[in-house]
Order: sequence, then structure tokens, then C-alpha cells
Amino acid sequence: MNNIILLTNLPIMKKGKIESMECTGSVRRRLLDLGLVNNSYITPILNSPSKGLRAFDIRGTLIAIRDEDTSLISVIF
Repeated sequence: MNNIILLTNLPIMKKGKIESMECTGSVRRRLLDLGLVNNSYITPILNSPSKGLRAFDIRGTLIAIRDEDTSLISVIF
């Protein structure tokens, strides 16, 4: 685990560690409330068939996040 990429680009079933979030305001608050905090591990599980949405495993919970939001999160993998 030493490459930093955007969460949008993290391959399915590859675990990454959240490095930073570039979002602000209500989007940042929502992501923090869902458990997306620095140094947390996150794994993409599946892509939405209609695109624009991905499901992630974070702390044992499956959550869906829009691509526009995942493009603001950097992860180490």
C-alpha cells in the first residue's frame, strides 16, 4: 500500500486507506457521518449498472457513494 489515487479509481475488491477528503460543507459532513474519516479502510464492492454510483464496504457496512463525491477522496492502496 503506497500508491495514492482517487477513490473513484480504486479497483473493485481492492482495499484502500483514506488519506484525505477535498470536499467541504454538507457533503463533507455526510461522508464523515458515514464513517469516511482519515486512516479508515474502504473497499469498493460493486459498480451501479447505470454508472455514477459505487457500493463500498467501510467498517463492515455497505454504503453507496456517488462518483462525484468519490472523486474528492484520496486513498492509499
